[in-house]
Amino acid sequence: MAELSILITFTGGLAAALVLGYLAHRLKLSPIIGYLLAGVAVGPFTPGYVANRPIAEQFAEIGVILLLFGIGLRFNLRELVAVWRLAIPGALIQSTISTTVLAMILHVMGWDWVSGIIMGMAISVASTVVMSLLLAEWHDLHAKIGHVAIGWTVVEDILTVVMLLLLPIIFTPDRGGEQSIEALLGLVALKVVGLVAVVVVLGKWIIPWALEHIAKTRSRELFTLAVLVLAIGIAVGSAKIFGVSIALGAFLGGLAVGRSEFSARAAYDALPMRDAFAVLFFVSVGMLFDPHSLLETPLLVGVVLAVVIIVKPLAAILTVRALGQPLATAIPVGAAFSQVGEFSFILGTVALSLGLINQDGWNALVAASIISIALNPYIYRWARQLPSVKTVKQVPIVSSLHPVINPNRCILVGYGPVGKIVHHLLEERGFAITVIDLNLDTVRKLRDSGFNALYGDVLRPGTLDEAGIATAGSLILSADIEDAAEIIRQARHLNSNLHIIARCAHLRDAQALRNAGANIVAAGEAEVGVALAEVVTVGDQMECSVGVEHRETIRRSLYDSPEV
Repeated sequence: MAELSILITFTGGLAAALVLGYLAHRLKLSPIIGYLLAGVAVGPFTPGYVANRPIAEQFAEIGVILLLFGIGLRFNLRELVAVWRLAIPGALIQSTISTTVLAMILHVMGWDWVSGIIMGMAISVASTVVMSLLLAEWHDLHAKIGHVAIGWTVVEDILTVVMLLLLPIIFTPDRGGEQSIEALLGLVALKVVGLVAVVVVLGKWIIPWALEHIAKTRSRELFTLAVLVLAIGIAVGSAKIFGVSIALGAFLGGLAVGRSEFSARAAYDALPMRDAFAVLFFVSVGMLFDPHSLLETPLLVGVVLAVVIIVKPLAAILTVRALGQPLATAIPVGAAFSQVGEFSFILGTVALSLGLINQDGWNALVAASIISIALNPYIYRWARQLPSVKTVKQVPIVSSLHPVINPNRCILVGYGPVGKIVHHLLEERGFAITVIDLNLDTVRKLRDSGFNALYGDVLRPGTLDEAGIATAGSLILSADIEDAAEIIRQARHLNSNLHIIARCAHLRDAQALRNAGANIVAAGEAEVGVALAEVVTVGDQMECSVGVEHRETIRRSLYDSPEV
């Protein structure tokens, strides 16, 4: 029965998310709204089918781990360290302002100061999951805006971990004398430093060594399994051994793997489940919401929501500006913080169990979370389209919509005997070439020789993106690749102006590649036939132009043959 309950919860949650997400999309709303409403529909506070909430939350945790591990993979560690000067004071100042404002308002409404401060700290933490999806949609995740925002949330996560450790000791009488606050803070700092040290060691020596041996097996399944084990293992190990959040551990684990040469393949080859499990995160959030709270305590919900979507963004904007950043950075960063998420629930759950907030406060927290998550995409869209933000040249979304094609940039898939010849000829003509290959030794040799080379599977979504397909002038498939037609379709979708040259072994496969979008197809059977015909007729002493026409006539007859 337990296994059936797991399957029913998984299937029911995804099915509801699919239906309501699709309806939200058709209504030109954010699909996130559909996912949240799906959680409400299968939750305990609405009639009909009720999913198993603990199981849904466990699925959601996997989604959070995979998503944050993926974010860590794609982040440049130096760039992340560079924004700590903004992230640390920014998170501290913004959290203090948001907490103080909500605590003062709640105190006027009759709450005691402790409950108000706890509630304020809960809403001051933004959802990294929501933020990362939003930033990725606008192509801001790996720009300055994304680096500041994600670095900021990492600091907030650390602050939340500190609070989760402090609350039970401060507010549980029989544990109050065990440790002083100073000793506890020192212990937390020691654990975080220890975790970072372990992750650095893993990322520098152990992880690259392990992934290299697995990659040499050429088994996609083993590589996928290895990265999933790393993602979940580091996240769970961080929580169990060092007492930090699973999400923070997953992010640091992604940073560790991202320092290796396997980062691109790991990001796109080994995380196929992250989107589905990330959807279940929103479903699990919706299951916490009691719709009756909107009618029972509308003023409380309204106050908490106003602080989340007005005070928090304004505090973030002012803080970023005070730290010397332009409005073009400050406004989007502030807009990204107009929501609360997973860590708010964790902190709220602990506070509720200790009697620090009541059930009305918990319902208001969940209601504000759902509404703010639903509104967040529209707030961010509005902020990104402001003239002071939109017209700035560094905004990635503008350049990504109209990429500049470089006709001398070529992506070469495969570096076998044929690929080497093509690479040499292109290099002689001054082309900028990026090679994609699954042979790790080949990629390393090319890089050591000063050439651009990417270790990854071109069949996996994202590999072409990583290679810069959007600005390339041409794509050459120099190897006879399985599912080459699908690769051509993906490439054509990413860059409609691309000149695509593909290779196949048999003439019968040539038409399918042309139908997929290849400009030129070279079939091994045909080209061998042309070469042999040229050798046979070499003694005919025909003129060069006549010889060229003769070869082209043979090619046309072979490729256009009805038997192909």
